Amino acid sequence: MARPRKPLLSRDRIVEAAGELVDAEGLEAVSTRRLAAALGVSGPSLYNHFRTKDAILEAVADAVSARVDLSMFDAARAGADADWRGALHAWAHSYRDALADHPNIVPVLARGPGRRPAGLRLADAVFGAMTAAGWPPAHATRIGALMRYFILGSAVASFAQGFVDDETAYDPSDYPHLGQAHLLADRRHEVDEGAFETGLTALLDGLTLQYESLHPATPPP
Repeated sequence: MARPRKPLLSRDRIVEAAGELVDAEGLEAVSTRRLAAALGVSGPSLYNHFRTKDAILEAVADAVSARVDLSMFDAARAGADADWRGALHAWAHSYRDALADHPNIVPVLARGPGRRPAGLRLADAVFGAMTAAGWPPAHATRIGALMRYFILGSAVASFAQGFVDDETAYDPSDYPHLGQAHLLADRRHEVDEGAFETGLTALLDGLTLQYESLHPATPPP
């Protein structure tokens, strides 16, 4: 028999199938048995590409990281006058958008980049841009950590969806300030996006004050 033009199995196919399973059913749904069935192969054949299930999940997480736009840091690496704040703002939205499409993989991403290539490129881009813009290395490290905490945290769950849409659920005698809480679930996007932007602006405002204290303006002669 002639060989098929395309190999039956590849790393990309495994990662794609695992990502679809994670999106649909969560991390616990991923197993070599489920993946093999989805791909139409035998379970042991997966080990030709990945040694463990965790390695597959790491690859899925890295595929999500690879979708984050890093181009805004090119200008921020140009020097101390670059718009580091604008770069962080644009990157935070790109990162959150990628996570919003794949929230079930967030716990794996929260472990840190480890050896994942895309995750490491992401960390390198943030640190490089901040130090080039004049942040001391220690501050740049903390900024990268702070932004990751904030962005990953925002993708873990929806605040608005945490309230039921039953107006009788929140007795005013018990919760006098939650009279409109039952409406939040229907306004999930508006509430969650607004909360993210509010928090991001506050975070960047605080960093701007720190930056100005590190680089006081030189008075004119």
